[in-house]
Parts: sequence; structure tokens; C-alpha cells
Amino acid sequence: MRGKFEDDLKSYLRLPYARVVTSGTAAFYLILESLKNISAKKRVIIPSYTCPLVPLAIERACLKTQVCDIEDNSFDFDSAALEKICAEGDVLAIVATHLAGLPVGLDKISALAKRYGIYLIEDCAQALGAKYKDRPVGSWGDFSFFSLCRGKGLTIYEGGVVVAKEQAMWNLFENQFEKVMKNSFLQEALKIAEVFGYWVFYRPQLFWFVFGLPQWFWKAVGKESRAYLEEYDLNFPLYRVSGFRKNIAHAAFGRLQEQTRQQREKASIYIEGLSSVGGVKVIKESDFAAASYPYLVVIFDDIIRRNKAMDVLLSRGVGASLIYTNAITDYNFLSKFVPQTNPLNGRRMAQATLILSTGIFMDKSRIKLIPELFKQI
Repeated sequence: MRGKFEDDLKSYLRLPYARVVTSGTAAFYLILESLKNISAKKRVIIPSYTCPLVPLAIERACLKTQVCDIEDNSFDFDSAALEKICAEGDVLAIVATHLAGLPVGLDKISALAKRYGIYLIEDCAQALGAKYKDRPVGSWGDFSFFSLCRGKGLTIYEGGVVVAKEQAMWNLFENQFEKVMKNSFLQEALKIAEVFGYWVFYRPQLFWFVFGLPQWFWKAVGKESRAYLEEYDLNFPLYRVSGFRKNIAHAAFGRLQEQTRQQREKASIYIEGLSSVGGVKVIKESDFAAASYPYLVVIFDDIIRRNKAMDVLLSRGVGASLIYTNAITDYNFLSKFVPQTNPLNGRRMAQATLILSTGIFMDKSRIKLIPELFKQI
């Protein structure tokens, strides 16, 4: 069943095709399965700092993960390293990941993909509302996918979207979708219940009890990856999303532009305040981009100061967290199918960053407090 939300996205992205699926991971997996029908190439290039679910989708599609390091203090690929990998051949796709709502250099990546006959997939899981050179992210790739998971600004608790701009590509995807995706009343009923639970608990008075307390517990017993919900397996679910949850997304879509504006405004307050704090840098949008800033990423000059800042902010009840706890090569549960390279910049990103909330519960007075706290560390 198609829905108004898919029409919302098609109009916003100026693309002809969009489909809501189970999750962002499921979206990526279905894209890879679709591309396998027209190419025998096996390698999929991903950045060294990305979601651990990404290589799981590649493995489930029986393809090979190829890690490329990122630039220093940036989520963009290291350009020289990326071209070297592309030139080696057997590359099916490059995954351009707009982490933290920060668009990467799509013109350069697009040109490289075209030169070597490689498909471009945009990972827009955290970037709905962001733009690169006045075009929405998601409108550049052969395929793109978004996440509607909890924690995202526009959420149906768990969900994803696939978009494409060419009919031939879309036909491949639709065939795969019809082949794989089945109805599951029980799983969908659970997600509807979780949507309502999320709505109840996602507020200052209750958020810590449901989300913060479990995180504190797992960190206290030394299981940091569990604390940050980073333990996954290959059996991620694949089933169709109901019209009811699509309608929830449609109702929320009208707030996207204003929500993005507010996030950008809060990010600018952080950036101004942190500019006078020594030992920290902010990862900001490029001159050609308009980031959506679902959160702001701060890089510390060393891990000790980062950890101290995290402790201080959490004790004050301020929304500080980590994106991912490791470079993608350093998760034990991924070691069987992620090549063990030495991504120096990816590792530094994991060790020296924290993120600051731009969510609806962070008012300007609390945001202005954070640079003062950092100065005391």
C-alpha cells in the first residue's frame, strides 16, 4: 500500500519513486539485493566511521565490505584513499554517508562513481532536511535511503525509506520488495504500541528513566556497546509497514522544515559559544551544504577531556552522548566480515567526539550553559 508520506518525500526530493520499508537497514539491504541483479561486482565501500548495521546489511546480501578512512575532523571520505579503492576494481557501490545531518561532498563522489562505473548509494539515515548545493540529500544517488527510527526527528519508532530517480532502478527494487517483504500483523502491532510508548516517554520528566537508566546500567557493568545499543545480528526484520504508521509519518512531515530550522538555530548557538573554548572543535557544514543538525558533533583534543566532559554533562542532565563507540573495523561482532584495516581518522572520531542535542527539550539557556561547563574542564 502506498501512502501520502511517500508522496510527501517524492515532492520534497523531486524524485519519482519512494517506498517505506521496515528500517533503514532493511532499505539498504534491499537496495544491495536489487543491484546484485545487474552486476557481478562484490565490494561495497563504506566510511570507517558509520553505523554497525551497515556492514551487517552488506554481509546478509552476500557482498563484501570495503572500508575507506575518512578525512581528519570530517565525515567525508579521504579522497585519495577512495579513488585508490575504486581503481582496484570489483566495486559495486559507494555509500556516501551524511552522518549527523552533515552532507558530504556529493559532486566529487558522484564524479568518481561515474568514472569507474560504480553505483552511488546515499545513506541519509540522519540527514532528512539537509541539502548539498541547494539539492536535498537523497536526490543525488542512484539509490538513497532514510531512517525513521526512534531518535530521528521524524520517526515511526522503526522504519526506513528507499528512493530512486530512474525507472529501471526502481523496477529492480520493486521486484525485490515484492519478493522479500511480507505482512506481519504481530510485528507491526508491536511497532504501533512502541510508537505510542515513545510518545509517552519522550519528554524530560520520563526520558532518563526509560532511556538514560538502561544506558547508565550497561556502562556501569562495562558493556559500553550495549549501553549505546550497538549489538546487532544478521537477522534484522523484513516486513511491510502499515498504512497507520505511514500516516503518522505524513502527519509529522509538515513540521520538517520548521524542525530543521530550529535545529540549525540551536547548532549556531552552540558553535558561537564553543568558538571561545580551547581544546575543542565543532564539525560544521561545508560552504556548499546546509546541514540539518539533528545534533552537533564536538571533537576534543584528547579522550580524557572528552570523557570528563561527558560525565559533567550527564550529571547536569544535558543531552550529551556518542554517535558510535568504535571505528567500524573495531567492533568484535563484526570482525568476521569487516576487514581489519587501520583507519586512524575513524578511530580518532570514535575516541575524541561527543554529541550535543538540538532536540525540542534543549532550550537556548541550557545550550549557552554548555560552553561554560567545557571551560571548567
